[in-house]
Amino acid sequence: MKNNNQINVPQAREAMDKFKMEAAREMGVNLKEGYNGDLTSREAGSVGGQMVKKMIEAYEQGMQ
Repeated sequence: MKNNNQINVPQAREAMDKFKMEAAREMGVNLKEGYNGDLTSREAGSVGGQMVKKMIEAYEQGMQ
């Protein structure tokens, strides 16, 4: 299956990859570089959810 996820600012890819690894580490998910097809949907979703949570927190902090 083709991955259609695209980063709007290509220069941000490295930072987003680091952010994803940090979120996975916080959630206790064994995320590795490259293919992660061995992850459960729950594990993958928890990483994405943690990333969104942190982005919302950062936005809210910036509003204060």
